[in-house]
Amino acid sequence: MRPAVLDPLFCPLSVLPGLGPRFARLAERLTGPYVVDLIWHLPSGMIDRRLVTTVAAAPADQIVTLVLTVEQHQPPPSQGRPYKVQCCDESGTIDLVFFRASANYLERKLPVGGKVVVSGRLERFHGQAQVVHPDQLGSADALAELAGVEPVYPMTAGLPPATLRRAIQAALARAPALPEWQDPAWLARAGWPDWHAAVRAVHDPDGEAAITPTAPARQRLAFDEALANQLALALVRRAQRRPRGRSVTGDGRLTRPVLEALPFALTPCQDQAVREIQTDLAGANRMLRLLQGDVGSGKTVVALLAMLTVIEAGLQAALMVPTELLARQHMDTLARLAEPAGVRLALLTGRDKGRPRRELLAALAEGTADLVVGTHALFQDEVTFRDLGLVVIDEQHRFGVHQRLLLSGKGAADVLVMTATPIPRTLTLTAYGDMDVSRLTTKPPGRRPIDTRTLTLDRLDEVATAVTRKVAAGDRVYWVCPLVAESETLDLAAATERHAWLTERLGACVGLVHGKMKGPDKDAVMARFATGEITVLVATTVIEVGVHVDAATVMVIEHAERFGLAQLHQLRGRVGRSDRPSVCLLLYEGPLGEAARARLRILRDTEDGFLIAEEDLKLRGAGDLLGTRQSGLPGFKLVDFEAHADLLAVARDDARLMIERDPELRSPRGEALRVLLYLFERDAAVRYLRSG
Repeated sequence: MRPAVLDPLFCPLSVLPGLGPRFARLAERLTGPYVVDLIWHLPSGMIDRRLVTTVAAAPADQIVTLVLTVEQHQPPPSQGRPYKVQCCDESGTIDLVFFRASANYLERKLPVGGKVVVSGRLERFHGQAQVVHPDQLGSADALAELAGVEPVYPMTAGLPPATLRRAIQAALARAPALPEWQDPAWLARAGWPDWHAAVRAVHDPDGEAAITPTAPARQRLAFDEALANQLALALVRRAQRRPRGRSVTGDGRLTRPVLEALPFALTPCQDQAVREIQTDLAGANRMLRLLQGDVGSGKTVVALLAMLTVIEAGLQAALMVPTELLARQHMDTLARLAEPAGVRLALLTGRDKGRPRRELLAALAEGTADLVVGTHALFQDEVTFRDLGLVVIDEQHRFGVHQRLLLSGKGAADVLVMTATPIPRTLTLTAYGDMDVSRLTTKPPGRRPIDTRTLTLDRLDEVATAVTRKVAAGDRVYWVCPLVAESETLDLAAATERHAWLTERLGACVGLVHGKMKGPDKDAVMARFATGEITVLVATTVIEVGVHVDAATVMVIEHAERFGLAQLHQLRGRVGRSDRPSVCLLLYEGPLGEAARARLRILRDTEDGFLIAEEDLKLRGAGDLLGTRQSGLPGFKLVDFEAHADLLAVARDDARLMIERDPELRSPRGEALRVLLYLFERDAAVRYLRSG
């Protein structure tokens, strides 16, 4: 149960004054459904109205605040002309200019002879001072209120800025005093305010420095969020490891023949990862390890050796992947690699029905299947194992922590998760802080660099001619488009249109695959491409992850400027998987924006996926680096991954130390940390406390 002290913050936005049903809906779309979401909606800038001056001394093109006397109103002489209100102070006169204004409203707001406070950008038009549509109008006694610093917030259409500011102030008024969850010594050393003072300070900046991520109040709140995240991950980790693992050691009878049959020796990184995994398996605690490897770094071989170690010990292994296409691809790859060991493999997807499915489930339950490859279908209650020893999850960012727990819960299974999306170290902390990490940073021998070039789209005919030459020489080609069909709103190349255009030039050797096709149809096209019946595959990003066709040596990406950097790197990784020279052509439509130009330049200059991931984080920010809403990763509202990178590491260490000292969070600080978990909606983690 959420602590009662937080109830005022978890009310709907409609309880706030000034937010009727319409504005509450707009504010919810902008910030989130609760009052606390408004508190987390931080200013992106500020307007300084502290320059209180006279008309004569006021600098042009600056925000000024003036105390004026209203002299006369000048209604517009004709339609389309502005309404002017002439005012003065002891130093001179000034016009307040309004377009399409209500005369009645202005006469009430600015009565002739009255004293008013006006704030806005002062201009000089033909020598005459004027303020067009003043930002603020108030009575003379409102000077102290108006002549300050006004926070500027990210907005949404239809929601007036003043309404949002008032709602945020009302939300702050509801903020209760909360118990201090930070370590007192750390708080004193950092020089940070308490939580209540921090949330007030970020919404009441006293200058530009106060709205930067390094301002003390901002750092305090970012650390709170990071600590909540790391504490939640630590609790999940403890829950997964609390059931005692079992010591699993292999005898080499399966791994040895597979290693001997490989056409290459393991890289030092692969060798180290295998040793780390086997050490975890042999330990008494359950393994929870992340295997990070760039495109083509050899993760599949490492995962297979881990699964064979478990099978040697008489247990079963499961490999889970996000799509049927990948499941079938992995099945083919593992069957080929594991053939020397004689391992019994099975494939389970949502497409399997009837008698074949019943026989497969029986094989898993009876233990006559050693290794199963599958999709989300492996989560289903009806899937049982005789003795599941290891779960390997590929492309972990497609699954959430909850799904990870579901599958590992089918036995006292160790868990190895893999991703081909290189993740910056700061994001590794926030997304996978509950795991040990192995990194594959080198590619197996024999892989050649990919020649990456950027070309403008007006050279499309030249590219098609070059592709024709490559096909004639026996190469296979990917041609990636960002949309399936022409869009009326986005002028992008469509896969269906490009397929028709290339078929006209090259004939029946051109295939098409996209996400709107049915699974069996996609698999059939991919199979024809793998065997060479199709030599040019026009595709959407459905081929982004995990598709292996060694003979493919050319990757053409249309409208490359529309793709993210990490996504472009993943697509490029579909080629360069053999000892044949490979090329990646990035076709773009100019003129390029600064960020798009930077993305293409980085991709052209390096193939280091981890370096690319760090640069992608700088260019795009963490919010959409991995698509947090789709990925099961936590969303962050206060953490700036570049400015707060050091704080993430401190938060992880603090969370781990706290769980070691007070695993049930029963001390005074532990009880306060429970409040923190609820405050940042990491409620699920509380369930992992025995007394939670």
